[in-house]
Parts: sequence; C-alpha cells; structure tokens
Amino acid sequence: MTDDAPVTVRSGAVTLDDVAREAGVSLATASRALNGSTRKVADSYRARVEAAATRLGYTANLSAQATARGTSAIIALLVADIADPYFGQIASGVARGADEAGLVVTVAITERDPEREVRLVRALRGQRPRGLILAASRTSSELSTELAAEVEHLAASGGRVVALGAGVPGVRSVTVDNRGGARELGAALADRGYRQAVVLAAAEGTVTSDERVGGFVTGFTTGGGAEPRVLRGTFSRESGHDLMRDALADGVAPGTVVFGISDVVAIGALAALREAGRTVGDDVALAGFDDIPTGRDVTPALTTVRIPLDEVGYQAFHAATDAEWQPADETLRLEVLLRESTPPRS
Repeated sequence: MTDDAPVTVRSGAVTLDDVAREAGVSLATASRALNGSTRKVADSYRARVEAAATRLGYTANLSAQATARGTSAIIALLVADIADPYFGQIASGVARGADEAGLVVTVAITERDPEREVRLVRALRGQRPRGLILAASRTSSELSTELAAEVEHLAASGGRVVALGAGVPGVRSVTVDNRGGARELGAALADRGYRQAVVLAAAEGTVTSDERVGGFVTGFTTGGGAEPRVLRGTFSRESGHDLMRDALADGVAPGTVVFGISDVVAIGALAALREAGRTVGDDVALAGFDDIPTGRDVTPALTTVRIPLDEVGYQAFHAATDAEWQPADETLRLEVLLRESTPPRS
C-alpha cells in the first residue's frame, strides 16, 4: 500500500468493521489502532489500519467512545470573550496540550454572564468532556449553586474541572499573581516619578480586576504616589475608551499615569486620549496588563505586566487531564515591562 493510494468514496457512514476488513485485521486491532488504546499495536498493523481509514474516509464516533469510556476525547474551554487576545493566547496553550495528547478542544463563550455559563456547562456535559477549563473572569471565588451542581454532575461522569485564578473549592486551580504583578507595576511607575494616577477597572467584585486594582494602588501609594482615582466599567476596549473620555472631561493633569486593568482596556484609553488631542507619553502616561502582542505594536509601545498566557493555558490543560497533577509550588512569574508609554519624569 502506498500513501498516494486512491481514496475510496462510499455512500453511507463508514464503520470500524469496514476499516478492519479493508486493512485485513481483526476488529479489535482496528479499534486499538484508531481509538487510542493503551494496548500495544504493531507499527505495521497500525499503518495498515490508518491507511485504510484514510482511503475509506472513516472518522471515530466520539459519542460511542464516550459511552464506552465514560468520557470523550474532548477538552471543553469556557472563555469570556474569544475576541480578547488574552483568552486567545490561553486557548492556544490549551490547544498545544490537546494536540500533544491527541485530544480536541471545544471553546464556548460565556460573555461574562453567569446564567449563560451554567447553560453552557450543562450543554457541554452532553459531550462527556475529559476536562472542563473555566477561564472566564469570575465575580467570586465561589461557584454559584447552579454552576456547582453542573460541575458535580460532570465530575461524577468522569470529567475533571479546572478553574483559572483564585482557588475555587472542590476543583483544581491554576493561579496567576495578578495582585503581585500590579503591585510591582505601581511601585515601578512611582519610582519613575509619577505621583497622580487614574485606574480604569471592571465592575467592583470582579475578582481579576479587584486583584489588579488593589495591587496597583498599594504599589503606587507605597512608592510615594497619591491615592489613584478608580473608574469602573468592563474589560473591553470600548470601556477603556469611554472611561478615559469621562476622566478627561473631569480633568486629567499632564504627568498623570493611566492604568488600564488589561492591555485591551489601555488600548481603548489610548484612542480616547488621541481623540482629545492629548499625547501619550510625556503628557499622559499609559500602562496596561497582560502583554498581548498588539500592545507591543502600538505607538508608543505600551508599558504592561507580562503574563505567560500560553503557559497558563498549557498548565490548565494538564491540570484537566493528568491524574497525578500537582499545583506548582509557586504562581506563574509575572514581569513588569516598562516601555515608551511611561517615560521617566524629572
């Protein structure tokens, strides 16, 4: 048999029996070769089975596999907004792990709506995923009663749940030191000579936002800065733009530094500053958080705190799939990156 053998087109669904017959092997051997069995299959047989499956256009029945095993070859990932590069980079790390393990990633978008999150988890339970990663921003470290019930049902069927951020009771967690990273950023900006600050944050009670706001305020004031003015919105670019516009209407003195709780928020603020005829840098300084690629490409380049987001996703994948997984002894290291958007002040 050769790699360029013609593909056989059949009417109707191709079965595993068809593949076994085409390859000249037993049904059990065909199943082990294609369904990821831990039992060893000779390389020559595996090659014959895979070639036969390709010619016939066979794909594994994930529902049947899930019924037989209790879970499917699926990892479910819940994010708040797939258009936000923060979640895109996390998804990339999850996908890297899934590719190495021969699994498939299903992504669902919560839009930061707790009721929608519950509905999505309930729907995903029908796929019997091997693991479920909750990556959307939370308003509490506690799961709602409804979500906790769905998580318990999923765990009872053999799936494993992982949460990003602050530890959620009863599930594995991959934590990011948002508070510590923001504290270092605030201290670094105070050390650069900034004494006035505006913070563009999400609604009070949003865990990630509150951690970053609290850390920044502590670092900035301890370093000699005044108590920052905090404005509340969301994690979106539009929120950053609108909050910055409102801040400018109330007055933002030259030499003030604006901290957006994410790079996306900061980039929205940058647009509002330009629309108002203000210059980012020597006039109004600007900083974000996350280190998404766009922040490096805007002019001036954006000061930020780097989170290794791909690694966060990769660790979350292994937390969802590794039976002997143990949380890291330390949270993932964050790095303050001082760029042209926050030049030193004399």
